[in-house]
Amino acid sequence: MKERRSRLLQNAARMGYDAVVAFEPENVFYLTGFWGEAIAVCTEAGTKLVAPKLEYSRAQKTSVDCEVVPTERGSELLSTFVSQVMNRRICTDCSDHATIEQVRKLGGNIPVDTEPFFQTRRIKDDAEVRIITKASHILDKLYGICRDEIKAGMSERDLQAKLVYEAMRMGANPPSYKSTLNPLIIAGGPNGALPHAEVTGRKFRKGDMIVVDLTLRHQGYIADATRTFALGRPTAEMKQVYEIVKESQKAGLDAAKAGVTCGQVDAACRNLIRERGYEKYFIHSTGHGIGLDVHEPPWVRMNSGEVLQSNMAVTVEPGIYLQGKFGVRIEDSIIVTGGRPKVLNRFTKELVVLR
Repeated sequence: MKERRSRLLQNAARMGYDAVVAFEPENVFYLTGFWGEAIAVCTEAGTKLVAPKLEYSRAQKTSVDCEVVPTERGSELLSTFVSQVMNRRICTDCSDHATIEQVRKLGGNIPVDTEPFFQTRRIKDDAEVRIITKASHILDKLYGICRDEIKAGMSERDLQAKLVYEAMRMGANPPSYKSTLNPLIIAGGPNGALPHAEVTGRKFRKGDMIVVDLTLRHQGYIADATRTFALGRPTAEMKQVYEIVKESQKAGLDAAKAGVTCGQVDAACRNLIRERGYEKYFIHSTGHGIGLDVHEPPWVRMNSGEVLQSNMAVTVEPGIYLQGKFGVRIEDSIIVTGGRPKVLNRFTKELVVLR
């Protein structure tokens, strides 16, 4: 935790700040080990966690090497925070306009600049890598459950309920984010042609390709993986598309190493799909960073000049989507190294045909 704070303050100092203030739960957790309603204030003198009294006992119990400052919620929470940073050059991740205006009225100068946070969080430390690896192995077990449980007549919603239940039994939780109504993506048949399909009551049928995209949080950290199953005998077209996506994903994994740009990794996947005649059916970027957020920098997309660095955690997830028919996506979470990346997901990428 001390090393994270030190790196964050160094990155902030290069941008002209001498203190960083976290409002977002992900960044509060990153700095203190506490996930909840609070404000983390980090300076060279130490870290203070300004928490409402209803959170004080939990914050005391779970936070690491920081002073917990109890206060009331609302305006008093903000005034207590401002009292800790007067006359400092601070940056914050707070993007709520009303909160920023309140802080300024209280006398706080509060530039919104998330770059120091994400610049620091891009590189995972050993503890973070261990947790993301564990989360990825939970996903592998859930894919084993998919292989055993998926049958004709089972609905997408039934499978989601089963997987969420089993995930929580294993110590993982589905993340929540505003862009979807469901924690997982489970899409059978033509629904699989929608990269971000919402889970429905549609029942699986013989002849379906079934896309299962699992994103789960373990001890605060995200792992993300996708596998595509065939229920019953797949057509020649389905097998062909599946093999193209598998080869494309391998090309992306082979390219993903420290010193290579994100755009080059995307191109490795996209060029192979283009050569096979399916370029217009690959309709999203190749991947994204993972960590405390489901999607965070770096962005593995076309023409990105950001250079991958060792210990970045990203996904590689090409796909082909044939509207009204089926989709195929294969995705792994990886840790970037100087050579071939550490691929965290172990579940097979050969086409699993379910009977």
